[in-house]
Amino acid sequence: MKVYFIFAFLFFNIINFEARSHELKLKSDIFYDGKPQKAAMEALAERLLKVNKIQKLDATSYFILKLASKSGLESKADIQSLVEKASTDTNDNKTKLVPYLLAIKALKKNADTNLSLAKALKMEFRTSFKTLDDLSASKVINSFVRDLNKSETAYTRELNKHKGKDFISVDDASELVLVYQEYQNTLLWEPVIDTLIAEDDNARYVIDKKLLVKTPEGAQIAAMYYRPKDKKKPIPALLRHTIYVKPKWDISIIRESAARGYIGAVSYTRGKAHSPEEIVPYLYEGRDVTAVINWLSAQSWNDGQVGMFGGSYDGFTQWAAAKYMPKALKTIVPYVAGSPGNSLPMENNIFLLVNYAWPFYTTNNKTLDHVVYRDNDRWRSLNDKWYQSGRSFREVDKVDGQPNPWFQSWLEHPSFDQYWQSQIPYKQDFAKVNIPVFSIAGYFDDGQRASINYMNDHYKYNPQAQHYLLIGPYDHFGAQRATKKAILRDYTIDPIAHFDTLEITYQWMDHIFRGANKPALLKDRVNYQVMGSNKWKHAPSLKKVSNEELTLYLSEVKEGNKYVLSQKKPSKPAYLTQRVDYADRTTINNDYYPYPIVDKKPEMTTGYVFMSEPFEQPIEVSGTFFGKIDATINKRDMDFGVTLYEVMPDGRLFHLSYYLGRASYAKDMTKRILLESGKVETLPFTRTGMTSRMLSRGSRLLVTLDINKNAYAQINYGTGKNVSDENISDAKEPLKVYWHNSSYIKVPIVR
Repeated sequence: MKVYFIFAFLFFNIINFEARSHELKLKSDIFYDGKPQKAAMEALAERLLKVNKIQKLDATSYFILKLASKSGLESKADIQSLVEKASTDTNDNKTKLVPYLLAIKALKKNADTNLSLAKALKMEFRTSFKTLDDLSASKVINSFVRDLNKSETAYTRELNKHKGKDFISVDDASELVLVYQEYQNTLLWEPVIDTLIAEDDNARYVIDKKLLVKTPEGAQIAAMYYRPKDKKKPIPALLRHTIYVKPKWDISIIRESAARGYIGAVSYTRGKAHSPEEIVPYLYEGRDVTAVINWLSAQSWNDGQVGMFGGSYDGFTQWAAAKYMPKALKTIVPYVAGSPGNSLPMENNIFLLVNYAWPFYTTNNKTLDHVVYRDNDRWRSLNDKWYQSGRSFREVDKVDGQPNPWFQSWLEHPSFDQYWQSQIPYKQDFAKVNIPVFSIAGYFDDGQRASINYMNDHYKYNPQAQHYLLIGPYDHFGAQRATKKAILRDYTIDPIAHFDTLEITYQWMDHIFRGANKPALLKDRVNYQVMGSNKWKHAPSLKKVSNEELTLYLSEVKEGNKYVLSQKKPSKPAYLTQRVDYADRTTINNDYYPYPIVDKKPEMTTGYVFMSEPFEQPIEVSGTFFGKIDATINKRDMDFGVTLYEVMPDGRLFHLSYYLGRASYAKDMTKRILLESGKVETLPFTRTGMTSRMLSRGSRLLVTLDINKNAYAQINYGTGKNVSDENISDAKEPLKVYWHNSSYIKVPIVR
């Protein structure tokens, strides 16, 4: 039965090991391909079983262990019983086990008969799928779809970590077995799985994978759709429009939409996939998506209704379509939606380097350039190379050694001007967005401000809007996933914070198109998870999330190594002085990023740190903090950051939110207003991210205030020239700032 052993441990990582101090002997044969490696891996897995023999395991883990044992493979009834027990943990566990169970059956059939392995795999697949309805089949197929190259790379990388070692920890051993088994299983199914999936799909759906939609301008937009064969009447279509061409993933989504009784469709940015056009991100999306929606709604099998959903860039494209409001568009569900010029590639008018590699990734070819994008050494070193070089931000591509035309085109628009405004709804455009909107966002998503801005502007220009927000402790990717990370950047999220993003999307679509109830989490317009409380709360608007604003002044009074964050307005004017030498590349300023979330130890010696008195009772901080900075400088401009933390009773920091912005755009992001040297300037800041956190009794609030000078964003030397063109020769006299004690922040709280 050893031939079946390889499939037993795919999900070994879910086993809750208590014996974490164990180290296991690592046989040298494990590094040699073929039978020696297989035998060594089996031996390692056997030792893992013994280590965990005394564990009280959940049903899924117990199933995996039994499947690995000889007795567990002898009885079909025993296997079926264990599968059913595993499915009580979650139906997904049973679904994920199917490829391994079918492989075990096929291997046994191959061993017991003259049937080839390929024919045995096909037979087991077809027999199993004949019993599945469309939705079940779509779920199970996703468990078969694996990228062989990725699986091999992941396994090789994990194995190489342990070369030259004689022992391996239990955790590392289980991870090694996990990736090995996944790779072997992918290798087993690779020759036949694409044919089998296509065969099953063609039996269930009408499919077009090579559709080209012509726009009124004459451009051709690539698209695909699946529609269920058993639907005789016209039905709604669910559309994603994306620049991220991932054929297997894209098909899995449109297949599931079709399995749920909709037309599942995906279309691509102009020039991507099988579109013959030049690749153009962002600029034409609103018009191109509108053309796709109009095409779909004109087909006899569509009932004239189209809904859109998706995250990140795919969230932006929904808002781009909403700018034009095609008649058939009935709802959008954007997750962590991008907002060009507002959340990327610049934040509050400061260009960031985090988006620098993105144009290569998305425009180098018709799909995605993973090789270039995953060159982590290149991108990690580029930041520091540029910072140390002292060259202008416009010359980053010269430091990199490869022209970046899209990056250069962005730099031509440092204001939120017509270039950016034309890509998304702007001001009165929101008044026309009269369809229901369901936005999903995360407190720790870098672009979260975009989701908040979309909602604020929607209600500002359309008070009757139907816009719902669901937000919690997620990052950019977690907000989009079915399974949230239990631990995000050292923060263990509350159990209640978990939800399946795609599942709740379909619940919303059923509500809009079929009259079903709204998703249970959407009890009001703003639905937010209060970190640390294990509760969701609900409010009719963003303003109603809190019932009080706590005003805290950045005082000049020093206590220990920090300054007082005071609820009392200062009785007399005073200021703190900061000096920043822009020519100095031995230090960085403004360590604001929330990584980790808990127990971050930011550099606090470059700017100023203000701390409040401890709270006498638990208090909830919920909403977006804002305030004003009164400052006098000896230059024409500066970039600065304000970061808000909770200081927990044990002294550790919990990152709540931050502001990063350019002083000359503080009052109007569409128009640069330079500062006057030597004059007290009032700099309001409002475009911050939402947070919600239950602070403990004894907790304090801590604020850091600093000039932004580091390797991750433009350096504003303060000359008044286009910041992208300034370089280290513009540093000259160091920046001198007087931070006046009339500066304050307002923190939204609930008492």
